[in-house]
Amino acid sequence: MSEAPVQAVIFDIGNVLIEWQPERYYDRKIGEAKRKEMFAAVDLHGMNDVVDRGGDFRQTIYDWAEKTPEWRDEIRLWHDDWLAIAQPAIPQSVRLLRALRANGVPVFALTNFGIGTWAIATPEFDFLNEFDHAYVSGHMGIAKPDDEIYAQVEAHCGLPAHSLLFADDRLENVQAAQARGWQVHQFIDPQGWADMLVAKGLLTRDQAG
Repeated sequence: MSEAPVQAVIFDIGNVLIEWQPERYYDRKIGEAKRKEMFAAVDLHGMNDVVDRGGDFRQTIYDWAEKTPEWRDEIRLWHDDWLAIAQPAIPQSVRLLRALRANGVPVFALTNFGIGTWAIATPEFDFLNEFDHAYVSGHMGIAKPDDEIYAQVEAHCGLPAHSLLFADDRLENVQAAQARGWQVHQFIDPQGWADMLVAKGLLTRDQAG
C-alpha cells in the first residue's frame, strides 16, 4: 500500500534549521579537555531539558551553576552567551522551508525549546516566524519524545497522523512520531532532507536546490 499524501511538513529546529552543538561552543571558550571534564561532571543537557519543559531560563541555569560552584562561570555562559551557542542557521534547510511554503504546503515546527530561549531566538532568526504554527515544548510543558506532545500536535492541527511528514535529527524523536503513524525522516544533512521532499512530491528538484 502506498503512503498517504503529505498534508503538512513538520520541522525540528535544533540541528535541522539551526546548529545546536554546545560542546563545540565550550571547546572554543575553555578548550576541549576542560569542556570534557565539565560535561562529565555536570549534566548540562539535563539542565537544558528543564528549560525545554518550561523552566525559567535564567533561574534554571543559574541554580544549576550554584550547585556546582567550581563550574559556576562556565555554566552561566549557557544563559549569558546562549545566542553564540545556538549558531549558525543551516541555509539549505531554511531554503527548503521557504520553498515548501511557496508551494502552499503547510509547514509547522515541533521543537524542544524553552520559553526564554524561544523569545531570544525568534527575533534573531527570521525564519522561525514563518511557520504556519510552531509547537514549542516550553510553552506546551512537555517535550519530545513524550507521546503526548505528538498527540497534542495532531489535536491542534486537525490533520491525520499519516498525513504528517516530520524531520528530526534525534532517532528517539523520529521513532516516537513513527509509532503514531507519522511519516518521518531522520535528518542527517539538508541534502538528504531535500531528497526526501522531492521523493514525496512536495518540491521539484529545482525547487529543492
